[in-house]
Amino acid sequence: MVCVLFRIAELFHSHDVSRVFCHLCITLLSVIYITPPRSQPVQVVLHLKEGRKTSDAFCAKMAESESLEITAEHERILREIESTDTACIGPTLRSVYDGSEHEHFLDKLETRIKGHDREIEKMCNFHYQGFVDSITELLKVQVVSTNQQLQDSGKEMVSRMEELNRCLVQQRNIATTIDKLTLCLPVLKMYSRLNDQMKAKRYYPALKTLDILEHEFLPKVIQYRFSRIMMDALPKLRQQIRDVSMSDLKDFLESIRKHSEHIGQTAMRQAEQQRGLDSSAPRKGCGPETHLGRKDAGSSSDAEVDTNSPASEQDSGILEEDDDVEEEGARDKFENYYQQQRRQQARLVLSAQSNMTAKSFPLEHETLEGYKKYFNQIVGFFVVEDHILHTTQGLVNNAYMEELWAMALSKIIAVLRTHSSYSTDPNLVLDLKNLIVIFADTLQGYGYLVNQLFDLLLEIRDQYCEVLLKKWAAVFRQLFDDDNYTPILVNSQEEFQNVTNQFPLVDVALEEESFPKKIPFSQFVPSIFAQVKAFTQACLKFSEDLHLSSTEIDDMIRKSANLLLTRVLSSALQSLIRKTHIGLTELVQIIINTTYLEQSCKHLEEFVTDITNVSPETVHTTKLYGTSTFKDARHTAEEEIYTKLNQKIDEFLQLADYDWMLVEPLGHASDYLVDLINFLRSTFAVFTHLPGKVAQTACMSACKHLASTLLQLLLNPEVKQLTMGAIQQFNLDLLQCESFASSEPVSGLQGETLQLAFIDLRQLLDLFMVWDWSTYLADYGQASSKYLRVNPSTALVLLEK
Repeated sequence: MVCVLFRIAELFHSHDVSRVFCHLCITLLSVIYITPPRSQPVQVVLHLKEGRKTSDAFCAKMAESESLEITAEHERILREIESTDTACIGPTLRSVYDGSEHEHFLDKLETRIKGHDREIEKMCNFHYQGFVDSITELLKVQVVSTNQQLQDSGKEMVSRMEELNRCLVQQRNIATTIDKLTLCLPVLKMYSRLNDQMKAKRYYPALKTLDILEHEFLPKVIQYRFSRIMMDALPKLRQQIRDVSMSDLKDFLESIRKHSEHIGQTAMRQAEQQRGLDSSAPRKGCGPETHLGRKDAGSSSDAEVDTNSPASEQDSGILEEDDDVEEEGARDKFENYYQQQRRQQARLVLSAQSNMTAKSFPLEHETLEGYKKYFNQIVGFFVVEDHILHTTQGLVNNAYMEELWAMALSKIIAVLRTHSSYSTDPNLVLDLKNLIVIFADTLQGYGYLVNQLFDLLLEIRDQYCEVLLKKWAAVFRQLFDDDNYTPILVNSQEEFQNVTNQFPLVDVALEEESFPKKIPFSQFVPSIFAQVKAFTQACLKFSEDLHLSSTEIDDMIRKSANLLLTRVLSSALQSLIRKTHIGLTELVQIIINTTYLEQSCKHLEEFVTDITNVSPETVHTTKLYGTSTFKDARHTAEEEIYTKLNQKIDEFLQLADYDWMLVEPLGHASDYLVDLINFLRSTFAVFTHLPGKVAQTACMSACKHLASTLLQLLLNPEVKQLTMGAIQQFNLDLLQCESFASSEPVSGLQGETLQLAFIDLRQLLDLFMVWDWSTYLADYGQASSKYLRVNPSTALVLLEK
């Protein structure tokens, strides 16, 4: 019935109609299902009566307000609803919606509902007690049966529920246990791992495990007793690790001290190999490579140092272990101890080796080995420090490294400056320079500032130049001693080619001559030229890898070459010229040689330009001073020729043995004078290869000196008296000299010019031989005087004799 009523309600689309049917359903349900207690029938009746009164009043009002037609229509619709099947009630309700008296129909429907309610109430009041009894019996039967069935079914469910409850409790306990074990097992595993690492002496991972255990795991299980036991044991383990770490640190310091040389040797060898690879690649110029300070990156060098050394095997664990120990409060202790020990080791390493001084170890290889060992130890020391800086935290820092390197750099420079000054072998200095370059490049690759080392190399370069100058001074002296001071005689084209390969000789006439040929200069000319080139190349070798520009290298080579020419070679030539055993022939050859060397200076300029690639026209380019050097040497040789020629004349005149009391002359010139004239003729014949002015000046100087010396013989105070026969004999000697002067002994010098050298002596002898004193006295002081060159005091002294 309830389903039917709700079905009818669904068919009514109007809210009010639905409300009416719902009210009807509720009323029916109240009557059917709600069974009041027997003790309250009167209240139910009253309730129904009260509802009926209300319905009657409402119906009366509706009857008064409705018209008869509308009432009849609504009655018909209500009858159809009451009598029609619920499935066909739709058209009936549709007619209600088609009309306009919806509210009136609802009131009518409400009245009808109330009427039915009253009927239901009457029926219920009439049959109430029997209905209640029936319902009660029915319920008892159903309830007892249902209760028995429920009890039978519930026993198994209760047992299952009890079992389920026990399982839930067990599951909860298991989950709790699992949670606790999940929390505790990592702690126990970490502690077990810590013990295993301690037994295996793997202290660095043990320290990491201890730190994780203390700060991450144990705080989570602090409520358990075993965690407190562990907490009490951790400080002891940490102290044990600290003690072992300090011991290992001491062992590590000792190990790296022993193996620093090997590490440095490996690093320098790799740097040298890398430099060789770089130098094999084409480069543009040789400009300096800018390098500022230390690198901030962890990769300190492209070259990997040998990691198989004992020190490298230890540092991977020891250094990291020290790093973590520092974090636990011992930072200052470890830092101070490590840095103090390393500073002491640095002072030992920076001390000069005993075999670094060439003065104590004259053998070059021994001295060089001393420098190698010194550099290897320093490089090894700072490579280790750089490795520690980039693989640890806090043990060393940039400030410590900069301070240590600054101290080391000052000591290194002082040691090198002192000990390199003892080196007298240029090869040793050059090898030392190469070592310093490799040393600087190696440390520069690890981020150390090495500009001062390259500045030191510039100082050593000056020292190297001085050593080279001393060596080449000895070479020049040896060349001068070995030379024969005669023109080079070549008998074949091959010999001639050998000479021209050493020296740039350009002489077309000489090339056209047939063999054998005489090259005007002696052997020391090509030898000197070759040695100057060799000196220049030796200077260039030192300038390599110094990060200098081509202009700087060219300037350095030119300055060094000028020192060689103006100081060493010039001094050697001056000493050679002034040697007592060097005769006129040698001096003449020296003049010829210096002339050719002077002409070759332009070729030296070209040679320097070729090896430096710097044009001599470049601004501020230093010029070679070879021309002035050879000119000065030639002038000195010329002066020496004049001096030696006069000395030779004096030697001949010392043989003069005049008989001043001679009555009659001998009729011929004195023997010593004849020998002297022959000597002069042969000597001036050698002067044919000299420049014309040199030979002419030498000849004029010799004649003047001869005339002056002969006059001194006449005026010698020891000669107290002489005869006219002696004067006549002296005149014969003078005639021999005048004859020599008039024979033009030197090309380009006329005889009258040479005879002027003897004019003073000639007028004096003519005055005495003619005894023309009246004319001398009459014309004295006049420009046209026949005896103008006769000095009155000289004439008076001779007259007295």
